[in-house]
Amino acid sequence: QVQLVESGGGLVQPGGSLRLSCVASGNIFIVNTMAWYRQAPGNQRELVAGIASSGIANYADSVKDRFIITRDNAKKTVYLQLNSLKPEDTAVYYCNADVRTWRNRYQNDEYWGQGTQVTVSS
Repeated sequence: QVQLVESGGGLVQPGGSLRLSCVASGNIFIVNTMAWYRQAPGNQRELVAGIASSGIANYADSVKDRFIITRDNAKKTVYLQLNSLKPEDTAVYYCNADVRTWRNRYQNDEYWGQGTQVTVSS
């Protein structure tokens, strides 16, 4: 089927930066919207940023002007640049994608990655 694999998480000090990557692979016809979500302990999973195949992006208010989402359609990869990190950004970050497979070219199916931990602490 389809796999989403994230990388780039880690431990960073407040004010620091990280870059997350997520690669989609498998029986893919087209990748439509790609997005990053995050979930902190005791909290619900929340949308951080999303990007359409056209490149149009949207952000949660809490990360606007600090995070940047981009994608490389040829590589089926989405990136999230995290700048000016704060302790409250600590969470598991999940990649999400709406994908049409060769098996089902007329309907989007939603896929999730396994998550990557981002910890912001001094």
